[in-house]
Amino acid sequence: MDDNDLRLSRIETLWSVVREAHKGPRDNARNAQQRLMELYGPAIRRYLLGALRDPDAADEVFQEFSLSLVRGAFGRADPSHGRFRSFVKTSLYHLIIDHQRRRRCQAVHQKALAVDPAGPEAGPGELAGEEEALEKAWRDELLSRCWAKLSDEERDSGKPCYSALRFRLAHPDLRSPELAAQLGAQLGKPLTAGAVRVLIHRAREMFADLLLEVVCESLKDCTRDEVEQELSELNLLDYCRSALERREQGKRMEVGEEVGVRS
Repeated sequence: MDDNDLRLSRIETLWSVVREAHKGPRDNARNAQQRLMELYGPAIRRYLLGALRDPDAADEVFQEFSLSLVRGAFGRADPSHGRFRSFVKTSLYHLIIDHQRRRRCQAVHQKALAVDPAGPEAGPGELAGEEEALEKAWRDELLSRCWAKLSDEERDSGKPCYSALRFRLAHPDLRSPELAAQLGAQLGKPLTAGAVRVLIHRAREMFADLLLEVVCESLKDCTRDEVEQELSELNLLDYCRSALERREQGKRMEVGEEVGVRS
């Protein structure tokens, strides 16, 4: 079993962090709450900016969301009722509606102009246009987190997978010999076309494995069906199919080793 399989087997699921954030000792709960905001905060901010199109309003609702977390609102979340991300989306929907209602009331009390500066209150049909907004924000956050992890891997191992993959994405039309020459110059060492192809292939595999890892963090059970459904909803399934196969192969090998030990 390779390092990716070992790392996946030790993943602390997001649901375990949710439980700790609401039912654990005070210090542990505070740390777990901070962990949840690290995981979801950037995606939530992106979503609120897209839904409200007002940085000040987005910041206000984000603060309300953070306060709700500290007060234990997410203690009612139940993994048997769906993904934590879906619970977050529902919570944000209600916070947005409440925020718009308050702005409308303030406009009335202040005898505002006939045209409400807060705009009409969004109903389910209007917010349906933002149906995929949180998914997109969360997908962007996952990808951003993967790039950071790949960068850390390069720093720790010395293998330029991050640099190679970034360079390939920035220069999609370069042929392998040109890519090898330019990337080699950037890295300060000669590279052959064949070596670059192998390096980029490995970098893509590592990125997909890391993506699978961070997706598993957000699920109650990191089963293949659960992971495939989540990846499909986030439009990442095609990219991660090979990583899923490697994960399943690693699990089969692990089971085989355990059977051999018992025998």
